[in-house]
Formats: sequence, structure tokens, C-alpha cells
Amino acid sequence: MRVYRIGETREREALLRRLDVREEGVKIMARKMRTLWILIRDLRTPAANILKQDALSIGADLAVPGGVITCEKERVDALLIATEAQLRTLARKERAQPFGLKALALELEGFLLEAKAPLRIMGVLNANEDSFYAGSRFIGPAALKRIEAMIREGAAIIDIGGVSSRPGSKPVSVEEELARVRPLCDAVRESRLHERVLFSIDSYTPEVIRYALESGFGLVNDITGASDERVVNLAAEYGTELCIMHMQGTPQTMQEHPHYEDVTAEVDEFFAQRIARCEELGLPRERIILDVGIGFGKSLEHNLTLLRNHETFLHHGCELLIGASRKSMIDRIIPTPTERRLPGTLAIHLKAVEHGATIVRCHDVAEHRQALAVWEAMEG
Repeated sequence: MRVYRIGETREREALLRRLDVREEGVKIMARKMRTLWILIRDLRTPAANILKQDALSIGADLAVPGGVITCEKERVDALLIATEAQLRTLARKERAQPFGLKALALELEGFLLEAKAPLRIMGVLNANEDSFYAGSRFIGPAALKRIEAMIREGAAIIDIGGVSSRPGSKPVSVEEELARVRPLCDAVRESRLHERVLFSIDSYTPEVIRYALESGFGLVNDITGASDERVVNLAAEYGTELCIMHMQGTPQTMQEHPHYEDVTAEVDEFFAQRIARCEELGLPRERIILDVGIGFGKSLEHNLTLLRNHETFLHHGCELLIGASRKSMIDRIIPTPTERRLPGTLAIHLKAVEHGATIVRCHDVAEHRQALAVWEAMEG
């Protein structure tokens, strides 16, 4: 007789099938395999006591501060530890409870949403001369050649921008930004390249976005996180996707002492508010993509915290985009010039994909295609 431990959840599911377990049984047992750790902030103390008892009754647990049972404080933070199966049962129980637990049940159910979207690589092309990575800058005929190359290498999305958003970058006029991207927009339309891959416009300028959408672009990549309702209206009008990125401050100020009390909670609340406003303006949640904004108003520890907790943002029911390609956080971990940061980029992006990201924005398409293919093979 031999005994050994089964590691990954997908490997466990495959083993159940090899053991000829019925498919319904596989599904039930799969929900018991994965333990979720969910931080609940500002929970009313009576609610914490109810939730604790309900969690214990189904084999889950809730970590709470001392003094909760006697309601020494009005509100507390708590940590829920439960499998997916337990979480589903617990959410059902809390629907009938008072003290805000009904609303919490809806939040908990969000963590049971499964991402169905396939992995997509987004290749970066900057139609300017001041983006932080020189290898992403292409102008004129060279830009079209680069687009064709990225398509051959496996890009499903091409992200084109005319304005640098690196820390300390200077804004440009609407006329200048449009002058930079107009030739590429025209070439995409005339060559019907938008019929081969999805084109994204990396802009928050309504005039530039409209021109791109008229040229066949199908995605708006907005680093200001839908702060301008005109951008949301354009995405709704043209039936495109909209990527909402989180940024603290502006590109000119964002790295001047960024501060958060709880970066994960604050970014999550930002997404909740922006998604709600987009839906009010007629853009359905299914066409919204979320980007935590690595390096945009974040310290190294903020970036690492968001990557460790990346999976939490899946509860919004939107695709997640990761874009850390060659960014300075790699240099802060191990001093490395921009042109040599591909290994660190791949490490970050693979971890983000493991935690739910389905769109990878990068400068190195072929290398990412290989790395992701190997990762998918290992995941089964």
C-alpha cells in the first residue's frame, strides 16, 4: 500500500474522475477542496456573534477579537475561513439574519463566481516618444509592422496609446494626442485589422476615444477609472468593453508618498462604486474589466499586497486585467534596468493569472504566450 498527497485542486478533480466518481459527486467534492479566507471589515458586533455561531455549525470558522461575545465594541473586523461549499451554505443562512447580515450574504455569494473567460494576451504599442520602456514605442510604418508581429506572436488584444502615463509624465493636448493615434486608427480601419484581433485605445480623452471607436476599436482602457462619465457613455454607445483602472492621484503626482489604510479594501470599494455608476449609465457589468493599477499610486508593498489578494476582486463578476510589464516594482525587489525585467514580469503575471486574471497586458507577447501555454498545461 502506498500513500501520497494530492496537490492542486484541478489534479484532485482529475483523480476523482479517474476513480470513476460520478460527475455530480466530483462537483460536490470540488467545492470542499478549496479554502477561502475572507476579511470582513466594520462588522456589527451582534452580527459577528451570529456569523460565528453559524460558521461553526457547518464546520467553518470566524476569527474575531476578544470581547465580541459581550459586545464590548460596536463594530469589529473578522476573518472568515470556509470552503466554497461551506461558504455557499453560510451565505444561504445569513440571508434571513438581521444586523446587516443579509447584505453580507450577497457579498459572500460574489466570491463563488467563477471566471469563464479564456486567457487573453494584450500587446502594448505606444505611439509616442516618452513611454518608460523604449521597446514599446513605434511610430509610422514601424507601428504597423509591430502590430502584425504581435498578432503572429499570439496577441488577442492590441492596446494603442498616444500619451505616456509613467510617473512624472507630462500631459499633452487633445490635438496632440489625436495626431499621434489618428494614423494608426486609420490604418487599423483601412487594413481591417480589427477583424483579426480586438483593438484597445489606451486613453481617457473622449475625443480620442470616439475616433478610435469609429475606427473599429472594441475596448477602452481608461487609467482614470471611468472618472469621466463621457468615457462610460461612449463605451455604452458603441457597445465596447471598458477597462477601469485604479490610480491614486495623477501620473504627475501618484508616486508622491502614496498612502492607504487598507489598499485591498480601498481598491475594492473603488471598483464597487465605479461599476455601479457604469451600470447606471447603461454599461453592463459583463463589459467591464478591472485593473488594480500596479505602480499607479502604490508603493512596492501596496503592489505586493494587491497581487497576493488579487483573487478577491473576482467577486465583482468582471474580468481582471494585470499589467505589470517591466515596471519599477521589479527594480525595487532586485535592482534591474527596464530592458532586463522580463523574468520578473513573467513571475508577476503568472501569479496574477493563478489568482484570477484573464487578460495580461505586456510588451513581450511571444514570451508570454510560451509562459502561459506552459502554465495552462500544468494546470490541466
